[in-house]
Amino acid sequence: MLVLCGVSFTAGLFCIAIGAWPIFGFFGLDVALVWFAFRSNYRDARAFEEVHVSCDEVILRKFSARGEEQVIRFNPVWVRIDVERIEDEGVTRLRLRSHGCDVPVGDSLNPGDREDFSHALAAARSGGPASSPA
Repeated sequence: MLVLCGVSFTAGLFCIAIGAWPIFGFFGLDVALVWFAFRSNYRDARAFEEVHVSCDEVILRKFSARGEEQVIRFNPVWVRIDVERIEDEGVTRLRLRSHGCDVPVGDSLNPGDREDFSHALAAARSGGPASSPA
């Protein structure tokens, strides 16, 4: 941000020197927009999920960027893992479904990690060790 501020300020001073003083404000606007984008990204990055699987229940805890917690409990016998795949990309979406409750999970993961997570979740739900796909 300091480098961006320095470049924008220097370019703004050059514009003032050649008589284009209204342009100086637009350089400040660019810096403000980049700062806002970084701040928004850092705030959104604080959101996360936790999944706990036991023989008694599957607990999905979602934490928002503001720190609000949402807890969703599933019976491991009834919960289903819905996996959507695109051939070239891999797993694009994971959902836990049970009795009309449809909850997305793992949205922040990349497709390879979603694939690994879906296998680990399926193995843990069935009570067996996680095995890699053949």
